[in-house]
Amino acid sequence: MIRAWKECGANPASQHSPGRNARRVLEDAREGIAKLLGAKTGGMDADQLIFTSGGTEANNLALLGLITPPPAKEDQTGRKYLFGAELVVSAAEHPSVFAAAHELVRRGMRVHVALAMDHENKFRDEFIAKLDHLAQLCSVMLANNETGVVHPISKITDACHERNTIIHTDAVQAVGKIRVDFRELGVDAMTVAPHKFHGPLGIGGLVVRHGLELQPQLFGGFQQGGLRPGTENVALAVGFFEALRLAVAEMPERAERMRSLRDGLERRLREEVPEVVIIGENVPRLPGTSCVSFPGLDRQALVMALDLAGVACSTGSACASGSSEPSPTLVAMGLAEGVIRGAIRLSLGALTTATEVEEAAHRIIKAVKHLQSKK
Repeated sequence: MIRAWKECGANPASQHSPGRNARRVLEDAREGIAKLLGAKTGGMDADQLIFTSGGTEANNLALLGLITPPPAKEDQTGRKYLFGAELVVSAAEHPSVFAAAHELVRRGMRVHVALAMDHENKFRDEFIAKLDHLAQLCSVMLANNETGVVHPISKITDACHERNTIIHTDAVQAVGKIRVDFRELGVDAMTVAPHKFHGPLGIGGLVVRHGLELQPQLFGGFQQGGLRPGTENVALAVGFFEALRLAVAEMPERAERMRSLRDGLERRLREEVPEVVIIGENVPRLPGTSCVSFPGLDRQALVMALDLAGVACSTGSACASGSSEPSPTLVAMGLAEGVIRGAIRLSLGALTTATEVEEAAHRIIKAVKHLQSKK
């Protein structure tokens, strides 16, 4: 990234030599990222990778850009309204997906929100039945941002294809941690953001299947085929590519190390606090995510106590961490109120050490017991 900032400072949309050099570097990064994500990069049916400012923008571009608004009709009073253009989303999506869905509702389109998975991490028939409402688009995340649970989306993908419904997946949490192949997943659009695998903040991407019509949500330039105008940041794209390259190359080692550390952390917590609930422990999860609950404690009080103790954790999504409302994901899972109220998320990275995990476990246990003693 430093080299890109030094050598590629020109606008990659410019026609002069420095601009053309920046364009080459940018497009090399774009192609490299697309290949690592399993997108098709050559031939007449090549897929697209559209750079965005992050996962939130990519999710918005997918949901708002892949639905074609129906023509407005007039009722008996002459008021124009929309009908149709249905969207189906799971009840455990990232806040950026819900916010985009709410915007579609504001625009007069129908949105169905339903619990997608049962307690065994299998897609519920009731959710798939929602697609029979002639849905244009379905959005289901690949791995949950709070629990780390990895969803087997092949069934929902097949169901969407059978009904000619476009399928989008938010894969931000999964990419770089488990193997993700766009073409093998069979989805039509996929969101990714590199800061989840030690890449730079401020950039994300939306992979779009060849031939899929996407409507831009920003206007003012011709960059990226006009689908996402604005001057591309070459250095961030280079950092995205390099971080993904390293994550994919080191994935087996990273995943095994994080999984071992996570399991050790959860085992240590259970030894000292037997009533702890480890959410999603019996289904496939991302290797570095642990959602644990201490029933009887208040999650906000616990987060503050742990912050004072030097342990960084969160409740729910960081994008909704300022909310005092219970986690929609945990509520949708049907967990007991006490479990929801006492749940926090702990995340491990590729650079996390065993010493750090042991110290974190010690501080978490101490904070939990202190809060329990005050009840």
